[in-house]
Amino acid sequence: MTSNARELAQIPSTPSGRRNLIINGAMQVAQRSTSVTGIGASSGYFTVDRFKLGCSGTAGRLTMTQTADGPSGFANCIKLDCTTADTSIAADEFVGLQYRPEGQDLQRFMKGTSDAKEYTLSFYVKGNASATYAVELYDFDNTRQVSKLFSVTTDWTRVEITYPADTTGAFDDDNAASMMINIFLHAGSNFTSGTLNQTWASATNANRAVGISSFFDSTDRTFFITGMQLEVGSVATEFEHRSFGEELDLCMRYYQRVTRINNDNVYIGLAQAAGTTVGYVVKDWEKQLRANPTFGVSSATDAELFGSMGARQSTAVSMLVDGTQNGLIQITVSGGLTADNANRAYLRSHAAFYELDAEL
Repeated sequence: MTSNARELAQIPSTPSGRRNLIINGAMQVAQRSTSVTGIGASSGYFTVDRFKLGCSGTAGRLTMTQTADGPSGFANCIKLDCTTADTSIAADEFVGLQYRPEGQDLQRFMKGTSDAKEYTLSFYVKGNASATYAVELYDFDNTRQVSKLFSVTTDWTRVEITYPADTTGAFDDDNAASMMINIFLHAGSNFTSGTLNQTWASATNANRAVGISSFFDSTDRTFFITGMQLEVGSVATEFEHRSFGEELDLCMRYYQRVTRINNDNVYIGLAQAAGTTVGYVVKDWEKQLRANPTFGVSSATDAELFGSMGARQSTAVSMLVDGTQNGLIQITVSGGLTADNANRAYLRSHAAFYELDAEL
């Protein structure tokens, strides 16, 4: 076979590259933390970037970690470990592992048109015992959804699920959350008392998670997942790996954390004093964010201003003006600044950080 013919024969029928709409599907990036205990009372992003734990009403608690226990080809996964069981399930309870893409990234599915495409979701899972869970696609823009059940065993298996095309209700072409991939791990009768909705329809809570096990049925319960991929069409193709650097760059559109490690200086920028107690820093973000972010800092005292007066520890750090590309950070100290003088602003101790949150 000639070289050109060989190359043509190796081209797959499904276009390669950028098939996967999921950012961080191999669970490589965890900017916030690699392990958080005692969660389940409220929803939030806790460990692996872009994956949210959705919770309501449950008394169950779990530990969520980024764990180096993936199947062949995957170094990392999310591990959920039940630490407090909840076997008295109230009607309105639920826990789900969620992923939310922007509407402008979903246009390739042509939803709401006569050319609408199918969705294929794939991922690797295992647990401590056999279990059944539901994974739904939930359309926020049109309040529609579709659910499918899948099985978990004690060995890593790849789940491949194809959802039908939906000719009703287009996704908005914007930077808001248009859809949610929601893996129901625990749910009360409000979500399980109907008939599982396996084709797109107006959302009815009772039909969303019918037939599932409960993750909180025992403190022995674990759930591991990695290699999540969402693509157009009815075929689950091989997982599309991206470099760690590229995944981190994509994650930073939604969340950025800058942390001081050991004695490595982390400068915030130059602060102009406005009187004796306040300095202002105009700061460019590492990456343009999806939307104006919420600003946070590890502690009100974790920054410092240094200038001709020496070092002054912060008493408060906040963002005065926000933006997707930069912001105006206000650092307050107890005194000693000279108006209009420039001062170096930096994180003053190991593990101190500031964060920008523009998650969906």
